[in-house]
Amino acid sequence: MSDVTAAARLSASWLLTYPDDVLLGRLDEISTVVDALPDSTGGPLRAFLDHLSGTPLTDVQVHYVTVFDMKRKACPYLTYWTAGDTRNRGAAILRFKQAYLECGFELGSEELPDHLAVVLEFAAVGDALTGEALLAEHQEAIHLLRDALAKMESAYVHVLDAVVATLPRITPAIRERMAQVAAAGPPVESVGLEPFGVSVTIDPIGARR
Repeated sequence: MSDVTAAARLSASWLLTYPDDVLLGRLDEISTVVDALPDSTGGPLRAFLDHLSGTPLTDVQVHYVTVFDMKRKACPYLTYWTAGDTRNRGAAILRFKQAYLECGFELGSEELPDHLAVVLEFAAVGDALTGEALLAEHQEAIHLLRDALAKMESAYVHVLDAVVATLPRITPAIRERMAQVAAAGPPVESVGLEPFGVSVTIDPIGARR
């Protein structure tokens, strides 16, 4: 993976986290990185940064919660798209956790390991090969998330456009699988996932702590 791809994924990782004062304090640094990216990734990220700078923080926060926490069709947790709230999802989340631990990636208390922001950071600054494999394996979910954000007319679609630009070109087989997943929706089976509630500290572009 090139340094340019890593920088784009790292920037997207930041911008997909909850918009708080910590993120605002990093915007100048993120902006500098984004300005050096090619149009395919830098353009969409710049569009989102412009939206962020021109929108009251409280409005962005309300939108973030409404879209990512209250809309099933815009779930940022990649395993949710294929496993839903089932026992299978617990095992899928554990796979992410184990992949991170095997590569020495620090686990903290911010997000579940399958959150797209976490996976992007891992691919950028953790283990590039394993991260690339995780993103490729779940690119159907990423494309579906992007399409859902577009239908909602959410500014976050710009961030997903940048992420998609770093992925392998979508094939007919992948597009067919996306249609199948979108038509069926996530599996439903209410079970507790507490044993797998492992979170990851995200510290891209400097340090979040």
